[in-house]
Amino acid sequence: MSPSGPFQRERWTSPLRGPWLASVLSVGLAVLFGVELVTGYLSHAAYQPQLGANDLTGGGLDQQLFGWAWPTSPAWLYLANQGLHVVAGVALIPIVAAKLWAVMPKFYKWPPVRSPADALERLSLGLLVGSTLFLLFSGVWNIAYWYSAFRGFDFVAAHYYAAWVFLGSLLAHVIIKSPVMVRAFREHGLRPLGQSLADTIPEPADPQTSAPLAPATPALSRRGLLGLVGATSAGFALLLAGQSIGGVTRGISLFAPRRQDPGGGPNGFQVNKTAASAGIKPEETQSAWRLTLRGTRARELSRTELLALPQHTYQLPIACVEGWSTTQTWTGVRLRDLADLAGSGDAGQVLVESLQSDGVLRQATLNRGQLHDERSLLALRVNGVDLSLDHGFPARVIVPALPGVHNTKWVAKMTFEAA
Repeated sequence: MSPSGPFQRERWTSPLRGPWLASVLSVGLAVLFGVELVTGYLSHAAYQPQLGANDLTGGGLDQQLFGWAWPTSPAWLYLANQGLHVVAGVALIPIVAAKLWAVMPKFYKWPPVRSPADALERLSLGLLVGSTLFLLFSGVWNIAYWYSAFRGFDFVAAHYYAAWVFLGSLLAHVIIKSPVMVRAFREHGLRPLGQSLADTIPEPADPQTSAPLAPATPALSRRGLLGLVGATSAGFALLLAGQSIGGVTRGISLFAPRRQDPGGGPNGFQVNKTAASAGIKPEETQSAWRLTLRGTRARELSRTELLALPQHTYQLPIACVEGWSTTQTWTGVRLRDLADLAGSGDAGQVLVESLQSDGVLRQATLNRGQLHDERSLLALRVNGVDLSLDHGFPARVIVPALPGVHNTKWVAKMTFEAA
């Protein structure tokens, strides 16, 4: 006999549940998770190609991920990729919730395991559900900056390895359940979508579960349920997408944690980390500040000397892993010109270090393409005025298509090296 509570079959009487509904929801999940896997891989290639190294300097080393380095063109590449990744992830939440509701009786079947094959299915299902929930919730934590409350939590590494667990368990689940999906679509097609509420009848039971008892009266049809789930998913995406798209859509991005800086003015745009939170002392950025260049020769330059060098202006975005972005007009010295001053005009990479004293993102390594792109700047001004302290004064890196965290602020030292 099965235990009481949710293990009792009579607790699950909705006529909407069944293989057909679960299969339809699985199709939607497959599309969005496919987008997530592709954009997640690309985001990883841009953000942390050497995951597993002793530090997280990352940002595009010539020691490439699967044989290629993240490009600098088009400049909006990371903006589009990460925006799509984050928005698709949020849109998945209502569909995942609906799918779990549709298959909930499976979690409480009794006995839990009936054969070795059944044990394998239960294991893959547990890993799939666990990794899915972890990826979605940790992604939300990242978007909302909640993960900072968990000291020592490495979001990038945790998200990356959980994705591999998800992919393996997903492939196992698809192999195991594909016959059920094929049978459900072959027997029913799209016919349940055309049923009115009065016509909604129970689907045939999953072959691995006992037949349901007398169904309860449904509150809505399958068509209504799928419409509700789809509308909720689209609404979630709409309320977040504006943080990447910008313009008038930013005003309706109620889920976006980063809005325009209330201070306004030329420096009135989003910032993830303030100077105070990074431990930057204002006196370190004043007249005594010097930029140290290291190559085949060493140089030190004051901000006045940097402003005396040829200045270049480009409109470039900052796009962060949390999915938000902003495009501003930056003015500064080309990184490749600074490499020439250090006697390393043919350098294959540059290590950029910040005044920030600690933290894994206090430095970033840029690859050859990022270093030598004419739009890659050590920015001194933005929108025609000096950078504010929170935006990196006295100098910060701006590179097209580079994840925002690798556009190092409060730059103190640049070391040019062979690849």
